[in-house]
Amino acid sequence: MWFVSDNAAPVAPEVMAALVRANAGHAGSYGGDEATARVVARLREIFEAPAAAVFLVGTGTSANALALACLCPPWATVYCHRNAHIEEDECGAPEFYTGGAKLTLLDGAHGRIDAAALEQAIAFTARAGVHNVQRGALSLTNSTELGAVYSPDAVARLAGLARARGLPVHMDGARFANALVSLGCTPAELTWKAGVDVLCLGGTKNGLMGVEAVIFFDPARAWEFELRRKRGGHLFSKHRYLAVQMEAWLSDGLWLELASRANARAAALAAGIAALPGARLDHPAEANAVFAAFPRAGHRALQAAGARYYLWPGHQSLEGPGEVPLSARLVCDWSTEATEVEALLAVLARA
Repeated sequence: MWFVSDNAAPVAPEVMAALVRANAGHAGSYGGDEATARVVARLREIFEAPAAAVFLVGTGTSANALALACLCPPWATVYCHRNAHIEEDECGAPEFYTGGAKLTLLDGAHGRIDAAALEQAIAFTARAGVHNVQRGALSLTNSTELGAVYSPDAVARLAGLARARGLPVHMDGARFANALVSLGCTPAELTWKAGVDVLCLGGTKNGLMGVEAVIFFDPARAWEFELRRKRGGHLFSKHRYLAVQMEAWLSDGLWLELASRANARAAALAAGIAALPGARLDHPAEANAVFAAFPRAGHRALQAAGARYYLWPGHQSLEGPGEVPLSARLVCDWSTEATEVEALLAVLARA
């Protein structure tokens, strides 16, 4: 009953097999290998973007921070949700790589930026000219840090507000595949067709050992990203080991299949918890994460049974009356078994 994080999941067997196959002989370094060329071509095909510039990096933090550095100068601000990963979990990396750009934090239900809040923030920025930070870029997280997704229409509305002021749009897609299969749309519809300029496509949380793709739908920014990636220490010399992971992941729709498995387990978990007396869902479970509250007695029983997940927020205590509800985050991954979900729900029901 492991629901701590999809970061803790194993590598998909197909991906591990591809790594083993790639570990024979020699290949060009720093992205000069054949697998990288195939991945670039495949991502352009999947996203219906034949001119897109595609780069691979090893972590989601480097993907987001380097991409934002190409979009936002040091004297400007990035508009993002106050619970965005770039705000809460990247140790100031976006500020560091941009050279000091500010993050303007916005509200909105379930981790989705409220359009009115964005419009007001953009209008308020740079009200005193040179004395203020300037308007920089918009960053959206899909799926959000609270388990919800942005539809193509929702992305287009927010991106439209940004673009009306000449601002580029970044999408943190650490769980992009989970959002995509939840919505049933195409990758293009959820990105550039809705106004996104650069996508950080995450694979590490969805079956890969460690690789993310940064896709610039406007190739004019490609050279700057290449320079920043190298200067920042994120250009892998043995680049083929990134490329073959991504290539296997994209083959035969594996990336969507893995995300679908995780989403299905989360949906079953959310439905089961919501049906229990004294329990509730704090946010809609639209991807692979479930945010729910249930009595402390249930938490105690789960921990005694070996279940692993995060209390949310993490500083909460299990001490107190058993009937008092306590919130938690439970994340499903591609390897989560239906039996794990059933076991957790059975423990909760007994408690």
